[in-house]
Amino acid sequence: MSSSQGATDEISFGVLGEMLGYRLRRAQLTFFNNFSSVCSDLGVSPGLFGVLSIAKENPGLTQTAVAQALGNDRSAMVAAVDRLEKLELIERRPSKKDRRSYALYLTEHGERFYEDLVNRVQRHEEQLCERLKPGEKEWLLEVLGRFSS
Repeated sequence: MSSSQGATDEISFGVLGEMLGYRLRRAQLTFFNNFSSVCSDLGVSPGLFGVLSIAKENPGLTQTAVAQALGNDRSAMVAAVDRLEKLELIERRPSKKDRRSYALYLTEHGERFYEDLVNRVQRHEEQLCERLKPGEKEWLLEVLGRFSS
């Protein structure tokens, strides 16, 4: 018997099927993979989308504050903001509150790009949510919110 199984063979996941963390991770992978297929031509990952969203809704927030809001490492933020700057979507300006920090703002191009991106992402999310029954999306968002607060 071959050590690898075909795609159609039944695989037992044992205790993994009962673990919330494992199921959440699998769901996250589904959403992230679909996001990538929908947005990769734009050069935007789910992480960059998060940075853009926070910067859009909170103009002037520092890189550190954006990283904290997203639960990201500060060092990873530098690379993310560098990438968004290179795409001319975001700009760093000296912070009015802390001269040692930079505040983030969407550029004019970034504002237009973001609106198109949100429309694309929302269509993608609606397609995935077709698997849910009425009211389940709102319920799921509420429950997941308890884990991230």
